[in-house]
Amino acid sequence: MNSWRESRRNRGVVHQVTDAQPSLTDDIKRRERNYLIKMGIRLVCLILAVAVPAPWPVKLLLVAGAVLLPYLAVIGANQRGKDVPPALDMTSPNQNEIPRHRREIGS
Repeated sequence: MNSWRESRRNRGVVHQVTDAQPSLTDDIKRRERNYLIKMGIRLVCLILAVAVPAPWPVKLLLVAGAVLLPYLAVIGANQRGKDVPPALDMTSPNQNEIPRHRREIGS
């Protein structure tokens, strides 16, 4: 019997054929993951700045990372739809649409 993880690994790739935005759940998961990664890096910077005997420029760089990363993490976490593909250009000449200057038949 296949375990749950093996069945997830064996799934095929799902191709996206729409220009719709990702679901809100997927977007929130992506933003939470990015936030946690940035805050983890901040924690490492803070620990290294205190625990590692390094020259003062290195410690200053680590402290600057520990101070600036929360701001960047919050800005990134509040930015919705950053990875949304751009809308299709509907003004290209190869589109099959009726020109706007033509009148309707019978008017």
